[in-house]
Amino acid sequence: MSKVWSAYDKKLGRMVCLKLLDKEKTHKFEEKFKLMGIKDKPTEGELTEKLSAGSGHPNIVRTIEHGVTTAGEPYIVMEWIDGLGLNFLIETKSPQLNGNRVSYVLQLSDALAFLHRNQFLHRDLCPRNVMVNKENQVKLIDYGLTIPYTPVFCQPGNRTGTADYLAPEIIKRQRTDHRVDIFALGVTAFEVFTGQLPWERSLSSEETLRRHLNTPPRLAKELKPDIPQDLNDILAKAIAKEPNERYRDVKSFRDALAGMERQDY
Repeated sequence: MSKVWSAYDKKLGRMVCLKLLDKEKTHKFEEKFKLMGIKDKPTEGELTEKLSAGSGHPNIVRTIEHGVTTAGEPYIVMEWIDGLGLNFLIETKSPQLNGNRVSYVLQLSDALAFLHRNQFLHRDLCPRNVMVNKENQVKLIDYGLTIPYTPVFCQPGNRTGTADYLAPEIIKRQRTDHRVDIFALGVTAFEVFTGQLPWERSLSSEETLRRHLNTPPRLAKELKPDIPQDLNDILAKAIAKEPNERYRDVKSFRDALAGMERQDY
């Protein structure tokens, strides 16, 4: 959907992140909403500008400017994050995770709660859309699939996102709500704590979706027996197949995680 560059902003006198969206792919994506009768979907730039208004949030990447290039490409200028992707830390089994896992997930929960309070759903929460800077501060990035949290945007049919993190109700093209983000947060947290997904990874997106619908997720303790029982239960609840069996909101998930006896995991 886009290309991302590091750039030097002469006016600001500092490095920034420049995101150039593919105009054809972006147009095709926006057309999906028009076919659903939705004509007022904000652009990614407009949306991230709202999230950056005022003091913004420390765990949300800050947007500095957005617009359209002379070639017709939508662009977004964001703060430069000097760090690594959460996906990289997980895939390389980085020692940086040791003692920081709970903190990272709590920070990510804070970012998602802020998003929901501002009436948006991220819809593509996963480790590759999370950065961790050198101060161990988490930054939630990439709002290309983010939608306003209103009934018209949550109507059945919108089946976008990353397959491994899609809630069953999205796969079944049902009406959705904030609990799809809680599911994705739960899968992401499961990866952070175990290094693996709740379902065995598949080379086929179709097979991944079938497993989400038909196969119970693995328990965290099955993969890492040293995981505390309370953490195992928290992760299992967050990725429950039925939305009503998950945490009712991000704060409830965060409170459960923050209430664990062990915080240095």
